[in-house]
Amino acid sequence: MSQQAFFFDGSRCAGCKTCEFACKDAYDLDVGTAYRKVYEYTGGETVRLGDGFVTTCFAYSVSVSCCHCDNPACVRVCPTEAMHKEAESGLVLVNARRCIGCGYCHLSCPYNAPKVDRKKGHSVKCHGCRDRLDEGKKPVCVEACPARALDFGPFEAMEKLGRRADIAPLPEASATAPNLFVRPCSDARPSGSKDGRIVNPLEVL
Repeated sequence: MSQQAFFFDGSRCAGCKTCEFACKDAYDLDVGTAYRKVYEYTGGETVRLGDGFVTTCFAYSVSVSCCHCDNPACVRVCPTEAMHKEAESGLVLVNARRCIGCGYCHLSCPYNAPKVDRKKGHSVKCHGCRDRLDEGKKPVCVEACPARALDFGPFEAMEKLGRRADIAPLPEASATAPNLFVRPCSDARPSGSKDGRIVNPLEVL
C-alpha cells in the first residue's frame, strides 16, 4: 500500500456537512469532537449603483480532516512519538498507549486536526478509516458524500484529480505538504487570501 491521500472537489461541494456527520456517527464522537470539518468561507459586498446593485459577494465550503501530511507538524513535536506516520499507508496515526495528552499536536497542526480527548486521556483525530482500507473500502466520509465531492486513494491517483490544497482558508501547502488534493470552485481564493472570512468559527475552530 502506498501513501494514501484525500481529494476534495470544491466545484461539487454544497456544504451539507454529511461527510462530517457520517464520521461522527460512525465513531460515536462527542458534540465537541469532529474528525472532519466543513469550513464556510465568504466575502465581498453588495452596493447600490444607480437603479441597480453591484456585488462582489462569494461563498464556498471546504471539507477537510487530517491531511496525513508528508511533513506533519504533529509528528515533529510529539514528545513520546505517539503521533506517527505509518510506513505502509502514510497515514498519520495516534498510539493511544504512548500518548500523554500534552496537546502539542493540537497546537502545532495548521489544519487543527488533532484534539485531546480528556475523557480518554489521549489525542484523537482522523485515521483515514484505517480498518476499512484493509477491507478495500473508502473512508465513511467519502462514501457518505451525496455530491461525490470527496475521494480517497493512492497519492498518484488523487494527484491527478487536483492540486495540493492551496485555497483559503487552508494554510499554504508548503508548510507540511498535505496529502489533500483540491479541485477549486470558481469562487475559491488562494491560501493566505484576506478577501473573505470563516463564518462558522464555532463549528471548526
